[in-house]
Parts: sequence; structure tokens; C-alpha cells
Amino acid sequence: MALTGLDIFKNLPKENCKECGLPTCLAFAMKVASGQAGLDECPRLSDEARAGLNEASAPPQRLVKIGAGPGAIELGQETVLFRHDEKFHHPTAIALEIPKADDKEAVQKACDAFKELQFLRVGETIRPDMIALTDESASVDAVQSAAETIHNQLGVPMVIMSEKPETLLAVAKGPLSDSRPLLFCTGQTTTDDLIDLAKQSGAPLCVSGDIQAVAERLEALGKADVKDVLISPGRVSTLEALIFLTQTRRAALNKKFRPLGCPVLVIADGDDPVSAALDACAFVCKYAGVVLSNAWEGHLLAPILTTRQNIYTDPQKPVQVEPKLYEIGDVTPQSPLLVTTNFSLSYYSVESEVEASRIPSRIIAVDTEGTSVLTGWAADKFNPETIAAAMKACGVDEKVEDRRIVIPGHVAVIAAELAEETGWKVLVGPKEASGIGPYLKSDWKAA
Repeated sequence: MALTGLDIFKNLPKENCKECGLPTCLAFAMKVASGQAGLDECPRLSDEARAGLNEASAPPQRLVKIGAGPGAIELGQETVLFRHDEKFHHPTAIALEIPKADDKEAVQKACDAFKELQFLRVGETIRPDMIALTDESASVDAVQSAAETIHNQLGVPMVIMSEKPETLLAVAKGPLSDSRPLLFCTGQTTTDDLIDLAKQSGAPLCVSGDIQAVAERLEALGKADVKDVLISPGRVSTLEALIFLTQTRRAALNKKFRPLGCPVLVIADGDDPVSAALDACAFVCKYAGVVLSNAWEGHLLAPILTTRQNIYTDPQKPVQVEPKLYEIGDVTPQSPLLVTTNFSLSYYSVESEVEASRIPSRIIAVDTEGTSVLTGWAADKFNPETIAAAMKACGVDEKVEDRRIVIPGHVAVIAAELAEETGWKVLVGPKEASGIGPYLKSDWKAA
């Protein structure tokens, strides 16, 4: 929560010593409030006051790290309810469930499958992030063995669920001793049990229950200096999970209620795999920090990952590729030349269709500041002048012999002017990227 200058001034020594370089403590407080100075610049500020100010100015939602090393996942510290107000900062972690810890063959198959579950979309590789061992009643030895296998083969952060705190502690201090797994105790436990588990394991915890019960338990954990905590509604209906997600985010950001300022873990593993995948997509849109999913099949997982990729882009900064000449395949001076904008979705739609056609081609991505073809044309950023300038910058005169260029069908109106501007033959291509393959195989060759 942002502090005002007067809030900060109340905690300063009020000695006007000028050691901070400013004439008065009030002037220093105003500088700190505006972000132009830091509390460290006041040498006489007491440790108690410094700690209080740091706590008061901390983000309304905590940052929690799961895992260790470069593969660790950071969750939380979100600042807005709606992504168009700023952006969402830490993407939802997708954890795939392994429901049977004592089935070594199933665990091995899951590890093998996990390695293959990755997709290339608009130039970015998307994949699940975590594994969740959800066999809540498995023995300590079974969970330890499964966790060790997963850790050794995949090295990804993990969620461990169990009814017994001692099982969680054994795993956290055993095969995952340096890995900071997320420990989710689903059995009946006291707050003291959770405090002991957190202190001894040094790992983050997940606390489940209704909103009131979770808030009360989080207040007690906070007093015991247990900070790395996620919260969860547990196994509830889709509606109840969405209510929990929305109300906890509002309480943290709008009401500044710190006990609920934690990332939220939700479970989307229903018996109907399609419904479960749809639930997971909804939870990603509605603030989930971690989604436990059973979407082990690519056609179920891809929509979840795609939803996350879309939601966690910055809506104020269009995703774009570098504006330049791209060569697809083993091109020759006789290969087709196409032009599009540098909006990622536009460019990669064209690129994928060119690749599928198996006809080596060149693609010019014109700098339209990340806007699509029609948007760029309407904003006068995708016009004959900008296309001609891009062609010159890319040096296509020396690379393409037949001096033909294919423009998107939606901007056919600029064909004549572009031909006059460049002296090239301008061909009007299909309006949609899906038509590029047939066009290159027939119309382009006949032109």
C-alpha cells in the first residue's frame, strides 16, 4: 500500500539533521513517498521504524517462491484486479497431477509424458511448470520414492499433498531437501502443526478452507513469522472456487486485508476431462496462482497454456516480432516474397502457413508497432511508403529476381500505389493466412 508523506514523516526522527541531503524531515518524507529517495538515506531512522514502514509499504499480495535455483517459480505480488489497468505480473503455474505415488510405472510414464508436453505458439514455447503428487493417503516411503524419481528426472518445482504433516516433512527434508516444494496438508491439523511444519521444512505451505477459516489461520501464521503461504478453497465446485478467487483478491487489493494477500491454489481435476480443462482456463483468468490439473493430453493442456499466455501478456504493449526480412526454408532468388506486419500473431500465422506449404519463401515484417494488418493500415502505419521503406532496408532488390511481392488481401487497395512506389509487381494474396498455402501453389505460380 502506498504511504503518504505524512505517514512516513510520523515515523522519522524529526531532528532535521540534514544528513539525508534535504533541509527537513518532512521534505525527506515527501521524497520517499514519491519514490525519489529511499529509507536507507536516513541514517538516524530506528530499526523498529524502518521495519514498520517497510511492512506498511509492502505490496498487498505477498510474493511466494516455490522451488529453488533458476527453475523456481514466483507467484503473487499482483497489484490490480483488471489486467488493462496495468498487467498481471507472475503467470499462473500449471501443475499436472500424479494421483498414485505408489505406482512406480505410472510415475515413470508421467515423467516421460511431461517432457513431451510443450508447444510452440507465436514464437514462444509454452509448457506446464510443476508436478503435483496428489496421493493424499500414500505411505511416507511411496511419496518419498515418487518425489525422488520426479526430482531426478524433471527437476521441476513440486506440490506434495498428504493428510499427514509427518509425510510432508519427511519428503521436504528427504529427497526434496534443497528444492522448496509446496506442502499441502489436507488432513485435520492445528495451526501449531503448520507452524512446526514450516519452520522445520523451510518450504512454502498451502492452507485450505473457507475464506474466514483461512484468514484466521493466516493471521496466526503471520504472528509466528510464517510468510511463504498459499491459500486454497480445497476441492470445491467451480462456482465456489471462482468466488474464493475473486473475494480473496478483492480483500487483498481493495480492503488491504493482508491475511488474504496470498497466491491461491485451485484444483481442476474433475472426472470429465473437458470440463476440468475449461475450469482450469477459467481459474487462470480469475487470479489463480497455481492450478492443479489432470490435463495430461495435449489437446486438453494446450488451451490452458494458451489462455495463460494470452492473459499474462501486457495489454498496453502489443506482442511483436523484430521488423526484418525472414527466410523460411531453403530460399532462392526465385522464392516468393510476402509482406505482413510485425504483430506476433499476424507474423506467426503467415510463417506457419508458409512452412506448411513446403514452398521456401521470404517474409517481410513491417514495423507497425505491433499492430495487425488492418489496424496498421487504418493507423497509416502499414502503407505503400512504410512497406517500400522496409523493402529497401531489407535489401530485397538484391535477393529477389522476379520483383514480385504478395500483400495481404485485406489491403488490396494499396496495391497500385505500392507498385508505383517500388516499381515491383504487386500481387494481392488471400485475406486469411489459411489461404496462403493454396495461393502459393497455384495463383502465385500463375501470376
